[in-house]
Amino acid sequence: MIEPAVQQAVQRLRDDVARLRAEVGRRLVGQAPVLDGVITCLLAGGHALLEGVPGVGKTMLVRALAQATGLRFSRIQFTPDLVPADILGTMVLAESERGARALEFRPGPVFAHVVLADEVNRATPKTQSALLEAMQEHAVTIGRTTHPLEEPYVVLATQNPLEMEGTYPLPEAQLDRFLLKLLVPLPDRAQMHEILDRTTGTEPPDPQPVLDRARILEMRRTVREVAVARHVQDYAIRIVEATRPQAPSAPESVRRFVRWGASPRGAQAVLLAAKVRAVLDGRYAVATEDVRETAKPALRHRLVPSFEAQAEGIEADRVLDDVLARVPETVD
Repeated sequence: MIEPAVQQAVQRLRDDVARLRAEVGRRLVGQAPVLDGVITCLLAGGHALLEGVPGVGKTMLVRALAQATGLRFSRIQFTPDLVPADILGTMVLAESERGARALEFRPGPVFAHVVLADEVNRATPKTQSALLEAMQEHAVTIGRTTHPLEEPYVVLATQNPLEMEGTYPLPEAQLDRFLLKLLVPLPDRAQMHEILDRTTGTEPPDPQPVLDRARILEMRRTVREVAVARHVQDYAIRIVEATRPQAPSAPESVRRFVRWGASPRGAQAVLLAAKVRAVLDGRYAVATEDVRETAKPALRHRLVPSFEAQAEGIEADRVLDDVLARVPETVD
């Protein structure tokens, strides 16, 4: 029997997310699965990597989400000449009213609630790695001082497909920091008509805040309290294990096309995203279906392809389809 307080908390969360979707939808056309993925990261306390060609609305989605949540927003345009200090901040020599001089820390754009790392793979790996501590520890260390980042803190990074010129592959350690990798598709014809109606006529109004910082933190606590049965958690673990080529349960496609599989952080991502999916569906416990549906966005960027996979153009989703088809939901 579910307690009334839990039922009320779940229903309130669903209502708030519905309002958030509607408000972001005032600017964004289509892309409902991508928006749901970004909201999942916001509620789970993780980060999202959005991949798609230029012009499909990745930046607009992130900016509209920040406006609708009332969170402090910053945008970092990644370019080849960007250096870590441009992101994190730096020490400057400041002079007081009395003429005394002292080093003072000037925070960079990473000090916000929602950080848009735009075209993150256009910067060099050295600059990309500047985000590692901020994404994992939610803090920035400059010199000997560690500066905490205020919660909620979420990095929403966009990247162009790696085949495009002027891009650098993200380091594996950085990819592993993203809770989900979301693929942003091109709009269909009906969506194109709506996009043109909105963008070539009267400027649509900006989204208005429907949530605030305190409410988002409360929603995160509700998500964390969603129950997970042992057999459901075991299913998530077995999926992650099957992505490792050295594991006995790994299918032949993993042994051929994957050099390194998902780490324990991958299992955490699957389960947290599954909790959000369950609660948004009005359920109070995670089902194996939730795990199966969140496995691909949570794991596709954590599989390091083999040389054979790169040569044959084998995508991670194809390998994960094989894993999900071969890993049973329950074991005897």
